[in-house]
Amino acid sequence: MKTLKNLCIVAIVALVFTSCKNDTEPEVKTVDVEVTKKDVPESLDPNATYAKVEFSIDGMTCAMGCAKTIEKKMAKMEGVKTAKVDFDKRLAMVEYDEAKVTPKSLEETVTKVADVYKVKDVKIVDDFSEENTKE
Repeated sequence: MKTLKNLCIVAIVALVFTSCKNDTEPEVKTVDVEVTKKDVPESLDPNATYAKVEFSIDGMTCAMGCAKTIEKKMAKMEGVKTAKVDFDKRLAMVEYDEAKVTPKSLEETVTKVADVYKVKDVKIVDDFSEENTKE
């Protein structure tokens, strides 16, 4: 009988400690969400004049951290239709609305990502060269 009494007391004490939590902070869970250009509302003017520019970017050290970050920053700019950064060739290819974006604003966006990135050899092209657009 004494053992049963002790077991009941231990069970009640365990129940009290586990059920009487007074946490005021909610549990926080982090969920990774990938945002693509398709998720961004399309605010491109169908009557706009689009230009294409290619330029070199010095200072990148990795494809995922550097190249993708620069690519995303340029793609989020208002008036940018497409942006691609090729880490291996250190080359950026951007198609943009001439009324909203300039090559200078693209260069400023790249250098704002980090001071180590340097833009050079900016050239406006009619089409991106075949060897640069292959993935």
